[in-house]
Amino acid sequence: MVTNNYITMNGNRFTKVEEEFIKKYHKHDVKENQCSSSLVKHIKAPVHLVWSLVRRFDEPQKYKPFVSRCVLQGDLQIGSVREVNVKSGLPATTSTERLEYLDDDKHILSMRIVGGDHRLKNYSSIVTVHPKVIDGRPGTLVIESFVVDVPEGNTKDETCYFVEALIKCNLKSLADVSERLAVQDRTEPIERM
Repeated sequence: MVTNNYITMNGNRFTKVEEEFIKKYHKHDVKENQCSSSLVKHIKAPVHLVWSLVRRFDEPQKYKPFVSRCVLQGDLQIGSVREVNVKSGLPATTSTERLEYLDDDKHILSMRIVGGDHRLKNYSSIVTVHPKVIDGRPGTLVIESFVVDVPEGNTKDETCYFVEALIKCNLKSLADVSERLAVQDRTEPIERM
């Protein structure tokens, strides 16, 4: 459905530009027992700074508030596996995750959950980071999409609502950290694989 400059997909409103990025980079093969969604965040910090945080598969705790510890097995490269400890308050304590794709030129990161003591089975996500002018200054458009199995006893809506809430919290924290670093003008160089 299109209204003015916004498109509604899966109950979320997107601009035409956001919709094009979603169609191009956020393709998931959604099965009958799965739910999927895309979320957008506009960040008042340059794309290189935001990407320097997002691409650190080995250090998600730099901006993800529910991660207390992360241990990467081996070097940071496609196929790397990380063991994440989750802070209390969530229905999990650990998550085992594999880096599926990392493109520093196009600013794309994809990961898949491969284990852990939680109910997010067959979860995979794609995060893309795009330059965007915000209030006349260099900013960033971040899009995160996911697909996940609907656990027994839950509905698609309940499952999507839960995962979207976690992602929204992570994106808000990413914005807070990025914008704080932008004000301080403290950026870390991107180390390419």
